Parts: sequence; structure tokens; C-alpha cells
Amino acid sequence: MTDPIAPNLIDPAGHQLIGGRHKQSDRIVFPFPSGPEAAEYEKLPLAGEGTLWSFTVQRFRPKSPPYAGADDERSFKPFALGYVELPGQIIVETRIKIDDFARLKIGMRMELAAIPFARATGDAPLTYAFRPAA
Repeated sequence: MTDPIAPNLIDPAGHQLIGGRHKQSDRIVFPFPSGPEAAEYEKLPLAGEGTLWSFTVQRFRPKSPPYAGADDERSFKPFALGYVELPGQIIVETRIKIDDFARLKIGMRMELAAIPFARATGDAPLTYAFRPAA
């Protein structure tokens, strides 16, 4: 399996996101904090399924930087972005893997998918997205 785009983002099998639970307040965060702040959290595997809370469609190539996609203005393909509520845990911002944007409906069941992110540098590290649940 390809390495993740960032450490402590997704489990090695690509089935769960890695969140953090604050040791004193029990507040859940995603992604898992880095640096000195990480000591205040314990790792928490997040649910692999949730509910679509909100979404939009990105119909033009974002400015680069920070966008690091391998596409250009001519090869860019629109993609959906949204928020998925993981029950009893947190709402995460995510890319949504779907071909027909008209199928997206607030409240629909979503499932985690590990996907490659092709970058302009030529590599394709593993990242996450959600897609409609089967």
C-alpha cells in the first residue's frame, strides 16, 4: 500500500481515519494533532461510515499553491467536497468520490475510501475520501 499523504491521518489498511481524543476534556479532533500538542491526545479510530451533512462541487481548478494536484486548467475535472458526520464522534471535511453529482443528497449514508492523490511532483500518496455507501 502507498504511504499516506500525512502521518496519523488514516490507518495502514485504509479503513479508518485517525482522530484524537483530548485526555482531559474528551473533545474529539481530526486529524490527530502533531507536534507538542499530540501529547495531550490519545489516538481514536474514527467510524468508517457516516452521514452527508453538507456538500459543494468544485468546478474550477483551485489556486496553486496550496492546491497540489497533477492536473492543469485543461485537464482539471470537477470534484465534490463535503462534510460527513461520523455518529457520536465528529464532522469531517472530505473529498467525495462520485461521478454523478446529482446523486448527492444531504443525509445520505457515506463510507470511507482510501484513494491516491496524484500530485504535480509525480507521486500519488494515499489520502481519504468518502463515497455513497453501497
